[in-house]
Amino acid sequence: MSANDAFHIAVLPGDGIGHEVMQPCIAVLEAAAARVGGFSFRFDTHQAGAIHYRDHGIALPKSALDTSRRADAILLGAMGWPAIRYPDGTEIAPQLDLRFEFGLFAGVRPVRTLPSMPAILADKRAAHLDFVIIRESTEGLFASRGKGVVTDDREARDTMVITRDVCEPLFDFSFRLAQQRKARGGKGILACVDKANVFASFAFFRKVFNERAGLFPDIRADYAYVDATALDMVRRPWALDVLVTENMFGDILSDLGAGLMGGMGFAPSADIGAEHAVFQPCHGTAPDIAGQSKANPTAMILSGAMMLDWLGEKHGRKEALQAAELIRAAVDRAFAEGLKPYEIGGTDGTFEVARHVLEAMSQKTLEVA
Repeated sequence: MSANDAFHIAVLPGDGIGHEVMQPCIAVLEAAAARVGGFSFRFDTHQAGAIHYRDHGIALPKSALDTSRRADAILLGAMGWPAIRYPDGTEIAPQLDLRFEFGLFAGVRPVRTLPSMPAILADKRAAHLDFVIIRESTEGLFASRGKGVVTDDREARDTMVITRDVCEPLFDFSFRLAQQRKARGGKGILACVDKANVFASFAFFRKVFNERAGLFPDIRADYAYVDATALDMVRRPWALDVLVTENMFGDILSDLGAGLMGGMGFAPSADIGAEHAVFQPCHGTAPDIAGQSKANPTAMILSGAMMLDWLGEKHGRKEALQAAELIRAAVDRAFAEGLKPYEIGGTDGTFEVARHVLEAMSQKTLEVA
C-alpha cells in the first residue's frame, strides 16, 4: 500500500461485550492515528457470531469472510453465546473458522503487567512481567474440531495433528519475535513447550524446533514440558521470555498468563499467518455483564496496538509502529494514575476506561519510546 492509503480494517464485533469493547478500541486507534499523523483507517463492520447464527442460520456470512480476506487486518471483539450452539452441541466460534480459513498459525499472547495493578503473586518480582506465549493456532488437538469420533456411546477419540508445514513457519516466526524483543533489551530466549517425553507428536514438534533453531544462532533455544511451564509461570514468571507451544497447551497457558495480569480483560492477542491476521482480546462474550457497560476494554485496546505493530512491520510504516507505542504508553499512564475497571474491583466502566486512555494519550508529556 502507498503512504497515502488508509488501512482497510474488517471489524467483526461479534456477540455480547464484543460490541461494547470494540467502540472504545476504534476511538483509541483513530486518536492515535490523528496524533501521530501519516496514516488513517477505513473500518468496514460486519456482523457474525452466535446471535447472527440464531437469527440467520449462519455464523460467518460470506460478506464478512470476503471483507476479511480483502482487508489489511481484522479486528474481532468476542464471539459465542452459551445457550446458542450447533446441533452437535459445540459452541459457535467463527474466530476459530477464521484461523483455519486464513492459515493463522501463530497465536501471539503477550503477558505484560500494567502499572499500579493489584498484586497477583506475592513475590515483588512478579509486579513487572513481560513475556510472550505463542500458541500454534491451526492444528494440534484443535485439528479434531468437528471430526471427533464417538463409538457406541462407550469411547470417544480426538486426534492431535502436528505437521512440518505448520511447525517451520511457526518456529521461524517465534525466533524472529525473540530477536525483535532482544533488540529492545529482551532476554533472547525461545522455549519450546511440549510433552516430548511422552508423545511421539511432541517429539516431532521438538525435532523440527531444533532444526529451525540452527537458523537463529543469536537466540538461545530452550526446552520445557508443559506441566513444568505452568509451575514456572507461577513460581518464577519474570524469568520467561518467549514460549512456543501446541494449540491446546497454548490455550491453557495463555489463560494462566491472563490471570497473572489481573484477568482476561487485560489480555490482548493476535492470530497471525503469512498474509492475514486477526486481533482480538482473549476474553469471551461475558453474558453475565453484557449490556451493563462494565466490560473492561483494555485487552481490546491493546489488541488494536498489536494490529498497528503488525501493519507497521508488514508495510514498512514507522508511523503505525509509533501509534502502537503511543497506545501502550497511554494505557500504562492511565493505570498508573489510578484507573480501576470493575474487573479488579473498581468502578470504572467500559467508557470510563476509554476516556482515561484517551485523556492520557492527549497529554503532551506522554513519552513514547
